[in-house]
Amino acid sequence: MGSVSRPAIGSGSRAAWGLEQPRLGLALGGAHDEADLALQRQWALRAEELGLHSVWLPEMHFAPGVCPAPLIELASLASRTTRIRLGTTSLLLPLHSPQALAGQIAALDRISRGRALIGLGRGFQRRMLEAFGVDPASKRGRFDESLDRMLALWADANARGGALATHQRPHPPLAVAAFGPKGLAQAARRGLPYLASPVETLDQIEENQARHRSLSNGSETASLSIVMRTVFVSEDPHLLEQARAALRAEGQRGRARMPLAVRRAIEAPLEQRAIVGHREQVSEALQRECSRLDIDLLIVRPRIARLDPAPLERSLEILAGEIWPDLRDARIADGSASSRPAP
Repeated sequence: MGSVSRPAIGSGSRAAWGLEQPRLGLALGGAHDEADLALQRQWALRAEELGLHSVWLPEMHFAPGVCPAPLIELASLASRTTRIRLGTTSLLLPLHSPQALAGQIAALDRISRGRALIGLGRGFQRRMLEAFGVDPASKRGRFDESLDRMLALWADANARGGALATHQRPHPPLAVAAFGPKGLAQAARRGLPYLASPVETLDQIEENQARHRSLSNGSETASLSIVMRTVFVSEDPHLLEQARAALRAEGQRGRARMPLAVRRAIEAPLEQRAIVGHREQVSEALQRECSRLDIDLLIVRPRIARLDPAPLERSLEILAGEIWPDLRDARIADGSASSRPAP
């Protein structure tokens, strides 16, 4: 089945995404033991208490701390929360049966009463793709074929009723995690948002947004800006240096096996990949980048290796309760964001 150029129904509107004004989301990692699972739940509950827009899980395999089954883990979080949206940052379509995946996504959407958000990806690690029996050269074609099939299944199920029907809508909002020109073109052809990864530099995101929008023929979705970033705020210089050191070390792990474009990104200065500093520094950096990238949804990573949970949670509280409201209100006041109330 070939790829198509039609927009995906209902995926682009700010109302469908709950992004009538700029919002904050939270990116979590996988839970591979009981302690991790408990911590993941605590972060999700705290995010809901703080009024955050969404929590997000990636799909990744064969490494410590990754999340091989994000839809299952999100279903668990759905049973413990009531308002916060539940998203995948990179559900890897080439690895799965589209029939099975369409059913699992529909189930999550029904369980959560319409709170599912689905970021889709292709995967970039050759060893992972080959372990699933996928020729890396075929991943983009498989992505398009799988998405075509899923959209067709949802359309049929919603017309006829049945197990693949989603919660009172054609399907959950969809986005595409893209890094290079080919992935951006795949997102643009369908009118789907480009979901920027935490690995890309801020300059790369600006360039990719321009490319994506130029290919999207002015669709509403092309203006939806979803950015993932590590953000840590503290008034303690020692903690700030710990965070910077941990993030620099994180960027070096497994670098040799990464594609060239990814290696170039993680070799950039840390300031291009993360926002770390005291309140005033973080506030100024976010104001600058939210204006430059016109961010509708900033998905922040709350966990940094070797830092205790307490300062990480405090960082999120400061960001959500002090820094972000001022930034959001300033953008609404100057007309750069909608003034309609958030749901």
